[in-house]
Amino acid sequence: MLVLSTLGDEPMHGYAIAVALQKTTDDALRVEEGSLYPALYRMEERGWVESSWGRSEANRKARYYRITPAGRRYLEAQTDGWERFVEAVRKVIQPA
Repeated sequence: MLVLSTLGDEPMHGYAIAVALQKTTDDALRVEEGSLYPALYRMEERGWVESSWGRSEANRKARYYRITPAGRRYLEAQTDGWERFVEAVRKVIQPA
């Protein structure tokens, strides 16, 4: 969910995805390459992202990932489920 959400607005290469997640969460979440790239490959196999080669900000060859319409549908469904889960936990932790 986090990677797909990060890709919501523009294509990004893997390192940029990791940096964006780290910055967005004020360093609470750090995604290691050993986890990120296999996840991106799985998402590509499932049709949630597509990739193409381009040049990074440092003018290096980099694979850029873009969320697909199927990825947006999956993200929306997962986000709805996550929000329901968080609300249920909140009710247990902070009963009315």
